Amino acid sequence: MPHHDTLTRSDAFRIGRLDAHDQAALVRSGQLDAAGLIDAAILRIEALDPALQALSHRAFEPARREAAELDRAHTRAPMAGVPWLPKDSLDYPGMPTRSGSRSRSATLVAHGHPYVQRLVAQGLVAVGKSAMPEFGLLASTEPLLGPVTRNPWSLAHSPGGSSGGAAAAVAAGLVPVAHGSDGGGSIRLPSSCCGVVGLKPGRDSTVRVRDRHLVEDLLVADGLHARSVRDVAWGFATTHPQVGRPMVRAPSARRLRIGVIEQGLRGAAPHPEVRDAVARTATLCEALGHRVERVRWPIDGDAFLTAFEDLWSHLAADAVDAATALIGGRRLEDALEPWTLALGARARALPTRALEDAYAQIAGLPRQLSAFYATHDVVLTPVVSAPPPPIGTFAPELPTEALMQTMFAWIDYTPLQNMAGTPAISLPLGMSTDGLPIGAMFAADRGQEDVLLALAYELEAAAPWADRWPAHSVAAPAA
Repeated sequence: MPHHDTLTRSDAFRIGRLDAHDQAALVRSGQLDAAGLIDAAILRIEALDPALQALSHRAFEPARREAAELDRAHTRAPMAGVPWLPKDSLDYPGMPTRSGSRSRSATLVAHGHPYVQRLVAQGLVAVGKSAMPEFGLLASTEPLLGPVTRNPWSLAHSPGGSSGGAAAAVAAGLVPVAHGSDGGGSIRLPSSCCGVVGLKPGRDSTVRVRDRHLVEDLLVADGLHARSVRDVAWGFATTHPQVGRPMVRAPSARRLRIGVIEQGLRGAAPHPEVRDAVARTATLCEALGHRVERVRWPIDGDAFLTAFEDLWSHLAADAVDAATALIGGRRLEDALEPWTLALGARARALPTRALEDAYAQIAGLPRQLSAFYATHDVVLTPVVSAPPPPIGTFAPELPTEALMQTMFAWIDYTPLQNMAGTPAISLPLGMSTDGLPIGAMFAADRGQEDVLLALAYELEAAAPWADRWPAHSVAAPAA
């Protein structure tokens, strides 16, 4: 491996095909230093990101300084020099937190929360921030602030959202890991669209990530997007409240009772290619010796999703209130997107009993799902109801009622785990006939992340995806 001063783009692209563990091994073995890993990531970003627009902010010089300091200190941190991307909503020292919104300033943040501190202590070096839709309220990454992020498998299609920039960057090999946050599917949706691994941990399974918020603390979970299961498992163990929690490193010999649910929470059937991808995954699980059977969720899907949409609207209303205090004399319409304003107006029109109903749904789910999971260890469902949508399908300027119907129908499967506080993982096990990824989602009861990760290792070995790369990536012929 050449010295970092002589790295070529070809060298950088070869390094980009490695996961975080293997990139860190280059530093530990002395083949490359931390500065070299960062320079390689910068070369990849400069070459590939103009087409993808996965980054909302670049921090190349601070990253170079941080990597040089790691080299001078001869750090033994396990991930020393490995490049990553915090999401634009994650407070990271020395970078702005704009959350994809024109209402936020580019003021640099001074402090990060314990989640960031844990990852930095392990040696990860942030090279910028990943793009997201305004306040994470849409399932596609097309904020009016910019940039519009494109799927590395097809530039005409969306990478999903809200962690779309993160998943696109990892899928293309810009960085091996990137932070995502999931309030209604925002890790799992882009993981499915971009063909990467994305774990949404259960409630209280990470150290504090952000300031306290009544709704976000209930709904939102955080994790790392990655191409390998071991990188995701490492990220989960590293940020768990239990210091020194062992990392899941291999499959388990335990055979699971896997329930398969094809229909969405409102009873709609998925796109045929999504249905077929889930069926193939179920067949694979059965061939591996797991017991597979068709089941149904023990909840009223219509009432549940209405409650979720009401809470989602309140998140937007909170964002509108916060922006109103920040923008001075500017018009709200010039600072916030039509979708954010419309959702906020929807929340203000709701009767108070809608919140009562929503919290009643949340309060009842632990009992309902605990009884369900007493007879099923894991549930397999689609992640989304259809393959990745074309850019513009969920644009923030679209008519509100139409966008409400189409977007919430597309994310029909993922909000349950946010309301319930249970874990779920998206695995890149399917592809559409036109070459777009289709993820499979496995969900489990509270505290069962290790079960999901062990199963993910097994499926990764049985149906490997490591050599499956998108057209716009470090593995492209022109690389």
